[in-house]
Amino acid sequence: MISNSKILAVDRNQRNLELLSQFLHKEGYQTMMASSFEEFALAIDPPHNIGIALVDISGFDRRIWDCCEQLRSHQIPFLILSPKQSAVIQQESLHHGARSILIKPLAVRQLLSLVHSLLGEPP
Repeated sequence: MISNSKILAVDRNQRNLELLSQFLHKEGYQTMMASSFEEFALAIDPPHNIGIALVDISGFDRRIWDCCEQLRSHQIPFLILSPKQSAVIQQESLHHGARSILIKPLAVRQLLSLVHSLLGEPP
């Protein structure tokens, strides 16, 4: 059973954001999209029943980590989507509360498995 919780998708690239949202919608999830810090702030204040967040750090400056801290303070689990494998990105992500890091291009099964797990759904 799909959760009532929404998935917040954060990505600077509008086209990637739309594709991710369409994919999640086809899987039965409701999504909210944010492509800027301002949209992010609106999405989480109040948190609007957000179950998890998918945060693509590409194109954002270091303030993206402040957004991650806000997710953590609202107790919203989140995944970091990264353009490359990097020990620094992995360390920053985990330090700021990420549950996991996925390297792009995304493996659909892995993404769905993590989404199910973080929302407390059966696989």
